[in-house]
Amino acid sequence: MSEAQATFLSDGRLHLHHGPIDLIIEASGPGASAGYERAVRRFQPLLAELAAELPALRTDINHGPTICSPVGRSMAAAVQVFQPTFVTPMAAVAGAVADAVLAALVGKGIKKAYVNNGGDVTIHLTRGESFTAAVVSEQPSRFKIRHEDPSRGIATSGWRGRSHSLGIADAVTVLATTAAEADAAATLIANAVNLPGHPSVQRKPASELYPDSDLGQRLVTTGVGPLTISETLEALERGRQNASTMLANGFIHAAALSLNGELIVV
Repeated sequence: MSEAQATFLSDGRLHLHHGPIDLIIEASGPGASAGYERAVRRFQPLLAELAAELPALRTDINHGPTICSPVGRSMAAAVQVFQPTFVTPMAAVAGAVADAVLAALVGKGIKKAYVNNGGDVTIHLTRGESFTAAVVSEQPSRFKIRHEDPSRGIATSGWRGRSHSLGIADAVTVLATTAAEADAAATLIANAVNLPGHPSVQRKPASELYPDSDLGQRLVTTGVGPLTISETLEALERGRQNASTMLANGFIHAAALSLNGELIVV
């Protein structure tokens, strides 16, 4: 396994890279330098910790073995609430990694900070600070999280993203208490935006695209052809119902679902 890489970008942000993990980090305040050092130290062994438990992390949370690593436990906790729905801890991996690195970064003298793991973001805000981010959609929009708000995690999922999806959402962006929780919820809401059996949707077993996929033989979306406006809205409504249930149960704070230029906000 290659070694973890840590470099500073020209704008002063910290870039941490190791295998599939790619983080962009920014902190402000007099404690930023010390915080960056803590983040680097925490990041260095993180991939090895996850790799050691990979078989367990790729197992359905309903039947999975015990997970011991701190990040692995965060992943498992983030998906546990969605039982009996099929989901593995890997649905929360990007968010949980971001949460772990931010926890190490934050300390005395850090006014504001974020860790961005490929679009799954966790933030730290002190009083008076806020964080503005964009919703992934054909309709440009932004949202602001203030210190008083409960959300500290942002995640986006969809069939066009870097992970496989069972659904057809172009993107689902979720706000939740942690990035791990947002990551898991975004994955499941994106799965729910769907038109099962529709001839315009191309699918393949996940294992054919990635032999070690935690989704096994489940069909994942590889292409979405023309859909009518009514079909688009039908698929989005399935996701909206899923997101509304999560919101009512306190699992998420908000969600934005997009497909074919249509956007629904919960």
